This record gives sequence, structure tokens and C-alpha cells, in this order.
Amino acid sequence: MDIDVLGALDVRVNGVSVAPTAPKPRQVLALLAFHADRVVPVASLIEEVWSSRPPRSARTTLQTYVLQLRELIATALARPTGQQAEGTAERRTAKDVLLTLPGGYLLASDGGTSDVREFERLAGLGYRAMDAGDFAGASHTLAAALDLWSGSAFADVQTGDRLALEAKRLEESRLCVLDQRIEADLRLGRHREVLAELTVLTSRYRTHENLHAQFMIALDRSGRRSEALEAYLHLRATLGRDLGLEPSARLRRLQHSILMAASESAPNPAPARTAHVPHAGPLAPIH
Repeated sequence: MDIDVLGALDVRVNGVSVAPTAPKPRQVLALLAFHADRVVPVASLIEEVWSSRPPRSARTTLQTYVLQLRELIATALARPTGQQAEGTAERRTAKDVLLTLPGGYLLASDGGTSDVREFERLAGLGYRAMDAGDFAGASHTLAAALDLWSGSAFADVQTGDRLALEAKRLEESRLCVLDQRIEADLRLGRHREVLAELTVLTSRYRTHENLHAQFMIALDRSGRRSEALEAYLHLRATLGRDLGLEPSARLRRLQHSILMAASESAPNPAPARTAHVPHAGPLAPIH
């Protein structure tokens, strides 16, 4: 079984999609697929589909949705594979793939792929490369993790409380990976390459301090010091208006270092001294 949730939901058995089109069975499959190879309690599935107001028939209706999913799985399993044609593998049934266990249901991936698991694996490798100072390796690995995303998590699923929470967590994980990939690129001197990307990101995440710090650094190193200072002022105004906060001490130190570099270079550009601009540093909280 191959599972994709980082974008549109796609669950394939024998290469055949088993994702239903009806919204509620699709929700059930999405939650089971996200927790593949783990038991999902009946109560969690009911909460996802009906929130805090399940009908009296919720358990019976959920069983109907499970039966509909098993029908799709059975159709996919009936498609012959090379192994089955040669008689070297036992044919599984739909109940072997979507199991009923005490307290809930389990979707067995049977060693297949999961884009979430691969994303988390690559993210971990990238973070370790960053800690080891291997910025080229970190940039490459973290970029590969980000390439697994084709849109928002569960993009075409009507999400309830459970899936919405998981989608939010996945998006925050994606932002952390993106932040560290940009940090790796800045440490490799790719400040001009990341400018266009940071322009879009700081517009989208208007109070994300670390992205704005990286934007300021990239602008400054690209010879656009006045724009770097303008970016700080814009962030300060946004934080004050939207959250009633001032920029962090780290952002203020970054602004000060850029101001000092500007004042030192203004009188005599010829022997201008390059001031040290700190890297963006550890990931700032996501507001």
C-alpha cells in the first residue's frame, strides 16, 4: 500500500486507488491512512466524522463506511500482480488490509510507502546534517523532504477536528524544515537565490520572525541594506498592530548590526568594511 496525504489524499493498493469520493468515508480513510499500521479507536473516528455531536447511529454508520472501504480494497486486491500470477504470494483479503481489532480499526500498509513517514525521515536527516555543519547535505536533504508536498495536507478531504489538528501539526513541521533549508542555503552563500522565495514567504507569514530575519540577511548580503532595514520596520509595525508585540532581542540585534554597517560604509564607500551579520540562528516561535 502506498499512502500520500501531503496534498491530495491518495491511497493505492496494487497500484489502484482505494480512496472513495464520498466525503465521510474519505475522512475515515484519511485518518486511518495517516495512522497506518496503528489502531485508530472507534471513538477517534466518530469524533473526526461527527465532532462532538454524533448521531445515535454513529457506530453503525461507521461500520458501513468501513465496509465501503473494504469493497474498494477488495476490487484493488483482485487485480493480479506478477507475484500472484506466478503463485509465489498468498492473496490477501480486504479484512487483512483494513483490520477490525479490539476498540478500533487498523489499516495495514504491508511495508508500502508513506509520504509523511518519508518526510519525517528526511527532515530528521537534514536536521542532523545541520547540527554537524554539513550545510550542503542539509540543504539537499531538506529540499527533498519539501518536494514531497504537493499542497496542503489532506487538501481534498473534508477535515474534522482530528485531521485538522494533524494538518496544522504537519504544516508547522513543513515550516520548520523550510526555515532550516533556507538557513543552510544562507550559510552556503546562496543569499541571492533565496531572495525571491523569502519575499513570498514573509508576505504570507507576516509575523514569522525567523523568516524575516533570513530575509533581512539575504537583502543585506545582496547589497540592498536599506531594504533590509525597511523589512525590519515593516515587521515591527505588523507585530505591534496584530499581536501587540515588539521584535525579539535577536531581531533588534540584527537590525543594529545592519545599521552599524550602513553608518560605517556611508562616509567612505571605497575602503568599506564588511560588518558581520549573524545567521538567523535557532528557529523562532511560529506566531
